Amino acid sequence: MSLDRAAPTSLRTQLEGRLRDAVRTGRLAPGERLPSSRALAQHLAISRGLVQECFEQLVAEGYLVSRAGSGTRVADLAAEQAPSRPPSPNSRQSSAAAPTPPTPAETSALVADFQSGVPDLGLAPREDWAWAMREACRTAPNTAFDYGDPRGDPHLRDVLAAYLRRVRAADAHSSQILVCAGFQQGLALVLRSLALQGRTRIAVEDPGSIGTITALAHTAGGDCVPVGVDDDGLDVAALEASGAQVVVVTPAHQWPTGVVLSADRRHELVAWARARDGMIIEDDYDAEFRYDREPVGSLQGLAPERVVSLGTVSKSLAPTLRLGWAVLPTRLIEPVGAAKQTADRGAPGLDQLALAGLLESGRYDRHLRRMRAVYSRRRDTLVAALAEHAPQVALTGLAAGFHAIVHLPAGADEDIVVTRARRVGVGLYGISAYRSAPQPGRPQLVLGFGNTADRAIEEGIRIVAPVLR
Repeated sequence: MSLDRAAPTSLRTQLEGRLRDAVRTGRLAPGERLPSSRALAQHLAISRGLVQECFEQLVAEGYLVSRAGSGTRVADLAAEQAPSRPPSPNSRQSSAAAPTPPTPAETSALVADFQSGVPDLGLAPREDWAWAMREACRTAPNTAFDYGDPRGDPHLRDVLAAYLRRVRAADAHSSQILVCAGFQQGLALVLRSLALQGRTRIAVEDPGSIGTITALAHTAGGDCVPVGVDDDGLDVAALEASGAQVVVVTPAHQWPTGVVLSADRRHELVAWARARDGMIIEDDYDAEFRYDREPVGSLQGLAPERVVSLGTVSKSLAPTLRLGWAVLPTRLIEPVGAAKQTADRGAPGLDQLALAGLLESGRYDRHLRRMRAVYSRRRDTLVAALAEHAPQVALTGLAAGFHAIVHLPAGADEDIVVTRARRVGVGLYGISAYRSAPQPGRPQLVLGFGNTADRAIEEGIRIVAPVLR
C-alpha cells in the first residue's frame, strides 16, 4: 500500500479509500489483523494520529472492528460479492418527511418557529444556481433538449458516482445511479419495484417517517410495520421478528432522534438482509452536516447488492429543486429504471446539467462548507440559550443535521406544551407525530434550527422557557 503525496486528495482520504477497497475486494480477509497504528504510520511515513483517525472512521463505518487485546481486525463482510464490473452502460434500467408544515401566515405570526427538516431558505445558493443554469444553457448540445435517458443525464450520473465515492465512501458506478425528483419519488419507485418481486412487507423506524413511508408502501401494494430505535439505532432483533422483507433506515443521523447507527448494528442489519434475502433502503439523511467528526460513510458501501441508497439536494441546496438520486443494486437497475420511465420520462434535463456543473466546479462543496458553519453556530446558540433559560431540559441528537431533541420533564404533555408555546409566539413540535403509538413517560420535542436565525433562536427560547420548565 502506498500514498501519493502529490495527489489533490489528503493522505487520510487516500488511506481510508485504499483500506475500504482492500476489504471490499477481499485483499484484506475477514478477521485479518491490521498492523498497529504505530507500525503502519512508520511504514507509510505518516503520523500515527492520522492512522488512528482512519482506523476509528472505518470502525464506525463497519469495515473494521477493534477490541481490547485483539487489535484492529477486518470485519466479516463475506457473502454475496457485488459484480466486479458495473453493468453495461447500454443495459436498460431526507428525505425524511415531517408532519404538514404550518402555512406562511401561521409562521409569520411567530417570534421563532422551530420547524424541523427545513434548511435556511434565505441562504439558498441563488447566484451559484443561476450561474450553473446559464452554463448549462450555453454549453449543452442540441441533444440535451430532447427527452433524454429516463434514468438521468449520463454526465450527471458520472459526476454523482464520483462524488458519492469521494464524499460518502459509496461503492457506486454511474450505471447504478438513477436521478429522481427527490427522496419521496425515489422511495416510491423502489418500493413499487420490490413489491412486484414479492417484497411487500416494509419495516420503518419508530419514531421515523412512519406516515410518509406507510402511504407510499400502500400505494405500491405493500404494508408497513414499525420497528423501534434505541441509542444504537434500529433494533435489528425486532426487525427480524417483524417478518419484514424490506427496511427503510436513516443510518447517518436517525430521523428524528439523531442517533447514528452503530458499527455492530450495521453488521447485524447487513447480516439480516443476506439471511432473509431482504433489502435495505438507506435514506442518507443529514449526511452532509456533521459537526463532531468526519461523517460516517454510506451503509451502501458495506453491501452494495443489499442496499439502495437515496440522497437529495433538498437539505444541501433547497427543497424546491426536486432533485435526488438512487444508488441501486444490480437486480433493481432495470425495474426501477422502467418504473421511472413510466412515471415521468425523467428529471428536467437542464436542472441535471446545472447540478453537474455545481459539483464539478467546486461551488457545491464550498456552499456546504458555508452552511456547516452557519448550522454549527446556530446549534451552539440553541445549546447556550437552553443552558441559560431552561437548564433542567436535556438536549440530544446534536451530532449532525439541523434539529435537536428536547427531553421534557417526566409527566409533561407534549400537546399542552406545543399549544402554550404557540400562544406566546413560538412554534414547537412534539415527537409523538413521528411515532406509531404514544409512549407514556417520554415526552419530547423536535427542535429545528436550520431556518431559524440566531437572534430568533435566543429570543424564542427565552420566551418559551417558562413553558418548557
